[in-house]
Amino acid sequence: MTYTYFDHNATTAVDDEVLDAMLPYFQKEFGNASSRHVRGIAARQAINRAREQVAEAVGVQPAQVVFTSGGSEANNLFMLGAAGYLKPSRVIVSSIEHPCVMKAAQELARNPDRKWDLRRIAVDALGRVEAADAERALNERTAGLVSVMLANNETGVIQDVAAVAEKARAAGAWVHTDAVQALGKIPVNFAALKVHAMTISGHKINGPKGAAALIMDKRLPLKPMIFGGGHENGLRSGTENVPAIVGFGVACALARKRITESASRLLAMRTQLEQGLREMGAVVFGLGAERLPNTCYFSLEGIEGDTLVVRMDKAGFAVASGAACSSVNPGRSHVLEAMGVDPLLTRCAVRVSLGNSNSPEQVDSFLQSLRSITDQLKQMSMAAI
Repeated sequence: MTYTYFDHNATTAVDDEVLDAMLPYFQKEFGNASSRHVRGIAARQAINRAREQVAEAVGVQPAQVVFTSGGSEANNLFMLGAAGYLKPSRVIVSSIEHPCVMKAAQELARNPDRKWDLRRIAVDALGRVEAADAERALNERTAGLVSVMLANNETGVIQDVAAVAEKARAAGAWVHTDAVQALGKIPVNFAALKVHAMTISGHKINGPKGAAALIMDKRLPLKPMIFGGGHENGLRSGTENVPAIVGFGVACALARKRITESASRLLAMRTQLEQGLREMGAVVFGLGAERLPNTCYFSLEGIEGDTLVVRMDKAGFAVASGAACSSVNPGRSHVLEAMGVDPLLTRCAVRVSLGNSNSPEQVDSFLQSLRSITDQLKQMSMAAI
C-alpha cells in the first residue's frame, strides 16, 4: 500500500538539496563556530551564509536574523524578552494564536510580578481578526505588546497583519507576527508587514527541525531568555546547531525560488479537494476568506474527526484532526471555538495540508477513500441505533 502525506502544516520532509548542504557539517566540517581555528572558521562562515539566505527570503538585513531552536522558542523570545524590557501594561493577542504565543501571553498575565493585562482579539466566523475589536483593545488601555499570526495553522486563514501593526505602532506598542505557516506558501516581507518582530521556522519549508529565527527590527531591545556565551548578539546563548542552521538557510533559498510555481500548484489541488468535499456535504472552515493555498480544514457532520484520521491513516493517508503541536492536549479546537463553530461540528474537524510532493492523482485517491470510509462509518452508526 502506498502512503500519502497530507500533513505538511505539521512538518515537511527535508529536501534533497537541503540534506546535501547539511551533511558535511556533521562530520567533515564539525567545528564549533566560536572556535578560531580552521574548523571553527568554516562553521562560522556557514552560519553567516545561512543568515544571509534567511534574510533574503524575508527582505531584511542579515543582522536582523536571530537563530533559535524552533518557532516556539522564537515566539517566546519576543513575548518574554520584550516584557522583560518594557514596563508592564497590556499584551494583546488574537484569539486564534498558536499555543506557544497564547501561553506565553497567559504567563505574563498570570505572573503577579509581571502585572501584564491579557486581551484577546476576536475573530469573525471565517477566522479573520476583527479590526474593530483590535482597535478597541488598543484604546481601552495602554498596550505594550501585540502579536497576530500571519496565517493560521489550522484554517490557513491569512490575517491583515499590516493593518493591525499600523494601529498598534501608533498606540506605542511593539508588534510581532508568527509567520511560521506562511513562509514558503505566500510572499512574506518583513517591512511590508510593519511589525517589530517576526517568527519563521525551517521544518515547515522542507528544512530540518531544530532551526528557526526571530526576525527583528534593528532597534528592538529584548531581554534574553538563555544566558551564556553571548551568541546571536547576546540574545540566544548556546553553541550553534550548524547543520540545522545551514539547512534552514538552503530551505529558505529554495522556498524563495519556488514560491510562485508552488503556490499555483497547491491552490489547484486545494480547489480540486474542496470541490470533492463540498459534493460530499462537508463544511470547509474559512471558506470565503483569503487562505494559504495548501490548507483545507473541514468537517463531515456526524463523523468524528479523530476517528476519520485513524481510518484514513489505515487507508494510507496522513491527515490531522487539528494542530500537531496541540496533540498532547487533545480536545476542542480553540480556533474553531473562537470562530463560533458549533461544538458538535468542531469534533468532526479534519485538516488536510498539501505539499510540493503531492499530486492531483493523490487528491482524487484521497476523495475516493474518504467517500468509502464515511459511507462505512455512517452505516455502522445507523446499525447501532
